[in-house]
Amino acid sequence: MTTYAKKILELIEASDCHMTAEQVFDALRSTYPRVVLATVYNNLNRLCAQGAVRKVSVEGMPDRYDKTRRHDHLVCKYCGKLADVDLGDLTRQLEKTAGIPILSYDLKLLYVCEECKNKRKGM
Repeated sequence: MTTYAKKILELIEASDCHMTAEQVFDALRSTYPRVVLATVYNNLNRLCAQGAVRKVSVEGMPDRYDKTRRHDHLVCKYCGKLADVDLGDLTRQLEKTAGIPILSYDLKLLYVCEECKNKRKGM
């Protein structure tokens, strides 16, 4: 693993949010000012392929990167905000229902975050 990849992995593991590649790039530049955005994307793709980082895609939003610890996500219908939710591992239940082995799943539940609820009340 390259020096950049190690630092990117550290940043994602330490983050309380779901970072975009640009956010990773900005954070990485504080330590490595000469890093370029393409290097960040290449390392993120490699880390995802290795299973060290999880890519979270939401339609209409930039991809975000997350820890690989088993959890699911709440996605705000209006602003795209992501929040972690632990519903436990549903693999066995999904396998039973589907009748086939499940390798993995990515569950995203749509909701309305507090900020968007408050904005919509004021309209």
